[in-house]
Amino acid sequence: MDPGRIAFERHGNGRPVVLLHGLGDRRQSWRSVSPRLVDDYEVFSLDLPGFGESPAPGPKDHYDVYSLVRVVRDFCELHGIERPHLAGNSLGGSIALELGVQGVAGSVTVFSPAGFSDTLARWGMRTVGMVANLATRLPMPLKERLADTPPARAAARIALRGDPSSPEAKATRFGVQGLEPGAPYVRMVPKIADYDFSARPIGCPVTIAWGDRDRTLLPSSAEHAHQRVPNARMVSMLGVGHIPMADDPLTVAEHIRWTCNAADRGPHEHPWLRPIR
Repeated sequence: MDPGRIAFERHGNGRPVVLLHGLGDRRQSWRSVSPRLVDDYEVFSLDLPGFGESPAPGPKDHYDVYSLVRVVRDFCELHGIERPHLAGNSLGGSIALELGVQGVAGSVTVFSPAGFSDTLARWGMRTVGMVANLATRLPMPLKERLADTPPARAAARIALRGDPSSPEAKATRFGVQGLEPGAPYVRMVPKIADYDFSARPIGCPVTIAWGDRDRTLLPSSAEHAHQRVPNARMVSMLGVGHIPMADDPLTVAEHIRWTCNAADRGPHEHPWLRPIR
């Protein structure tokens, strides 16, 4: 995957912050968070390969969490971004944590990262993958009509938003454009179901936040995350679902700032943040 073809937005000045979206999403998911950071940071919002305006990898190319880790690292090298602060949601959170393990990140702030689910949740993700594969066989007009039915819209609000009944959640719906044979979403779902973040040291400040109303990657996964990343600052976000940037962008920005500030102050002021040897 060519890092030079990654679509991105760049705003602000200061130490770089790279924002990574979740599966099936795009860089615009950070549009309410980025303006709260640009006064102090140079903010890069990326479209991961296969989503938004970034082209998908070829059908024979490797396409999983690890290949996305490599392309984000190559993107940073291409643009001269050294030890950026990384923030990610879901799939993007897993990528940020893996880059933290590699020593690429100055700090890592993640929201409901993939890779910490129990057996039941993984079975659920595999079921989603099977349904997505079945949906690829339907004509696009039919898929669009089905996605707009009241039951489908209700399911989308429940799966993705903290308060499904809120006015802000009314427009939420499942996207069906990615439900084509061989599409990135269809290819990636089973990879995420099989992906597991193993316990390894991350030598920079880490915040792991979970929405207490996340119905996609359940809040119980935070316990596994705490066991595998013991130096992380663990946060529960009240009233927030799987995409906290939509439910509470102000608090999301505050957690990113907190982690960035912890890194910029250095380990002498925060002994518990010293790199693990």
